Amino acid sequence: MVFGKIEYLNLLPFHVFMKRSLRSTQEHASMEYKRGVPAQINKAFHKRDVDAAFISSISAKSSSYVKLGIIAKASVRSVIVVPSQKKKKDVESASSNILAEILGLSGEVLIGDKALKYTLENDNYIDLAEVWHKKYHVPFVFALLCYHKNKRNYKVIEREFTKRKVKIPYYILQKASYENAMTSYDILDYLKLISYKLDKKAELGLKKFYRLAKRVS
Repeated sequence: MVFGKIEYLNLLPFHVFMKRSLRSTQEHASMEYKRGVPAQINKAFHKRDVDAAFISSISAKSSSYVKLGIIAKASVRSVIVVPSQKKKKDVESASSNILAEILGLSGEVLIGDKALKYTLENDNYIDLAEVWHKKYHVPFVFALLCYHKNKRNYKVIEREFTKRKVKIPYYILQKASYENAMTSYDILDYLKLISYKLDKKAELGLKKFYRLAKRVS
């Protein structure tokens, strides 16, 4: 199985879970990872170069997925617009660029760890998930865990991941802290903003996004 791996901090708990749960299984022995930013993994998934991955919600609309995603209940701090007169999309993104259009925000879109680092060092930014929640009162779903086949396997992953709290080992947290030039506290504080279970309110937010996206496409 080839799994598309986006190495943003928002998926750190999931990667820890996968490493632990597959450690001594046959699936782990045959698991391969294809790494990339969201836009790259989207393309790889639709070309069937990967069997499963967290796919940007705008790109996942016609795909099969389980009820796992990258979800912001309110603010998120890793998907922002830096205000300016000139619009600039983030080439790593898919859903976030469209979200900025829906919200009528002008400036430079930044996503992922570089956006989080920017918010830790600057105040002049707009949190897209926060604006979305204030306007529509539903969570924003940035990505969904999509698959091509073996639904049963991913339903097991969904069930097991959502029922337990994943503790990130100290050495992994320290490594992430060093690589991203931010403190462990900053990382853990950020992860409190991320939800993964696609519940009913999140599904409402996803449907709202799909309806509004048609108007700007």
